[in-house]
Amino acid sequence: MNVSARERVGVYPGTFDPVTLGHLDIIRRGAKLVDRLVVGVTTNPSKSPMFTIDERMAHVRREVAEISPTIEVVPFDSLLMEFAERQGASIIVRGLRAVADFEYEYQMAGMNQQLNNRIETVFLMADVALQPIASRLVKEIALYGGAIRKFVTPAIDAEMRARVEQVGRKGS
Repeated sequence: MNVSARERVGVYPGTFDPVTLGHLDIIRRGAKLVDRLVVGVTTNPSKSPMFTIDERMAHVRREVAEISPTIEVVPFDSLLMEFAERQGASIIVRGLRAVADFEYEYQMAGMNQQLNNRIETVFLMADVALQPIASRLVKEIALYGGAIRKFVTPAIDAEMRARVEQVGRKGS
C-alpha cells in the first residue's frame, strides 16, 4: 500500500528570554515527534524582556543549530493558533515542569482547541534535572549577580552577564 504522508509540523512557542537548558531539552525531544519543528519566538505584553526579539531569535537559532536541521526559528506576534495555522502545524509542543504549569497549560490548550480544533497540543514533561528552570528565575538570579551556568549554555551565560553589566546589577 502506497500512502503518501503529509509533512508533520509542530510549533513550540515561547518568549525564550533567555533560552534555557529546559527549553533546549523540549526542542530536542519535540523535534523527534515531527518532520519539522518551528520554534516560534514571540513577544508577550505581560513580560518585560531582557533581550529584543531579534536577539532572542539569534540566541535560539545558534543554540538549536546543532540539534537538528529540521528546526526552524520564526518570530511571531499574533494568536498562537493563527501562527500555527500559517506554519501548517498539526501540533503545538508545550513543556511541563510542575502542577502549576499543567493548570495553566491545560486551560490554554482548551482555549486553543476552541480556536482551532484541527491542531493538537502535546505536553512533554521536563527532564527531572531541568524541572526547576524558568527564564523568569534565571533573569532574576543573573540580575542579582548569581551564577546561572547550571541553567543555560555557556554562550547564553556570557550574553546574560554582558546584559546585566549594561543594565546594572540589582542589589548593588
